Amino acid sequence: MPTLPAASKSARFFISYRSQDPDLSLAKDFYEAIKAAGYEAFMAGESIRLGEKWPQRIDEELKLCDYFLLLLSERSATSEMVTEEVRQAKELRDGSDECKPVILAIRVNLSWSTPLNYDLRGYLQQVQQREWKSAADTPRILQEIFGLLADGDVKKLSNGEMSSDFIPSLPPHPLTLSPPLPVAEPELPEGQVDLASAFYIERLPIESRCYEAILKPGSLIRIKAPRQMGKTSLMARILHQASQQDYLTVPLSFQLADGKVFADLDKFLKWFCASVGRRLSIPNKLADYWDDIFGSKDNCTAYFEEYLLPEINQPLALGLDEVDRIFQHPEIAADFFGLLRAWHEDAKNRDIWKKLRLVVVHSTEVYIPMNINQSPFNVGLPIELPEFNAQQILDLARRHGLNWSFTQVEQLITMVGGHPYLVRVALYHIARQDTTLNLLLQTAPTEAGPYSDHLRRHLWNLEQRPELAAAIKKVVANTSPVRLDSIQCFKLLSMGLLQQQGNDVTPRCDLYRQYFCDRLRIS
Repeated sequence: MPTLPAASKSARFFISYRSQDPDLSLAKDFYEAIKAAGYEAFMAGESIRLGEKWPQRIDEELKLCDYFLLLLSERSATSEMVTEEVRQAKELRDGSDECKPVILAIRVNLSWSTPLNYDLRGYLQQVQQREWKSAADTPRILQEIFGLLADGDVKKLSNGEMSSDFIPSLPPHPLTLSPPLPVAEPELPEGQVDLASAFYIERLPIESRCYEAILKPGSLIRIKAPRQMGKTSLMARILHQASQQDYLTVPLSFQLADGKVFADLDKFLKWFCASVGRRLSIPNKLADYWDDIFGSKDNCTAYFEEYLLPEINQPLALGLDEVDRIFQHPEIAADFFGLLRAWHEDAKNRDIWKKLRLVVVHSTEVYIPMNINQSPFNVGLPIELPEFNAQQILDLARRHGLNWSFTQVEQLITMVGGHPYLVRVALYHIARQDTTLNLLLQTAPTEAGPYSDHLRRHLWNLEQRPELAAAIKKVVANTSPVRLDSIQCFKLLSMGLLQQQGNDVTPRCDLYRQYFCDRLRIS
């Protein structure tokens, strides 16, 4: 290994991995080698002492680290905890003047053709990646990383100016547009359900209403549901339906925008215009249409009205995902959403705006104050995704090759409700014979069960927000519905942890009640 300047010896590494073999063993190899080279390293399994609160420790170490070393294997690529660590590392990097932590992704026996989940694809855009195929690759990768550290230029690494051996990630995995297969191997739920999947369950008449609406000039479809309920999967199908009618389609997730984009309205609207144009393969001409004499909204409208829309000969279906991200920035939210409403209204009278069809996806109610006449959230087609019912779960079980009765379906519903993601995780593991229904129900609310990764991610997020942890503790401790502060209620509903009963809330399912009663120490 190269001799390094003393200053670089203080570099701190955070190793992100799935805590199961073979990922665990490889993480230990990297941890020990980094420590032996004189650097500081954090690996949850080695660094967190017995009795120490791991959510707080992980949060602290992420904020302190200079380098986020991601071991991206088949297991970790489907881990909610790993995905959440990557999200927070990216958020910290975007908000840091020093561009820390630098994200270094190592594909562990994960080929470039293997698709990543929806969130990871977005977080790892522009992030350098390296392949690991055998133990012989470990010292070579470490030597390369240590050599990069010797340069001591964190911004250089963040900007992608790395060794030629570190190659950028591939573009987002394209959607398969072939029709669903009649039978298929069980699929581990990991974000958006592929268009070709045999495991997408329609919640009629929702799909048919959306397919009809997207073909109407100037249409606006609003999809609302908590996390992991199928919003993005539905949006993908709406856009696919539009593409079948020769429409241009652009899916745009605000989760992919760097934090600095939201600093002010002008910067945000420039990013928005440039992002849509890039996905349409239309050259960026912001400089020609952005005039400081006019306001940002006027400039943005002119860019669409005078440039982007005239450049295309077909209608454009624009899907805006994760718009909740904008709710966190009230200084731009009201103006941006007012702009969408104005475009929708203009489509009633002006042909140029009839080309644009909007799909807006969000996780909870809009809790920012908005003029009712300027809000896009009280016009268009509203869609609120429900949980699966017993018949739909029975259908899904049979698609997994399980000859279940309604009695077995009701047993699963008692634990996880009809939550699409939780139901699919259960059916996946039972179909693969990893477990049985009875054993799954016994272990579900524990960290020995198939939901441990999912539950730990929620616990981590809650413990970073003490007011939300206190709120969920209050809810799960009561057997009757509870009334919460409106903002806390909105946030917990968007996380999918609660369900509403009038103005009050209860835990979404018994899985969450049991787990948080135990982990938040409720007697």
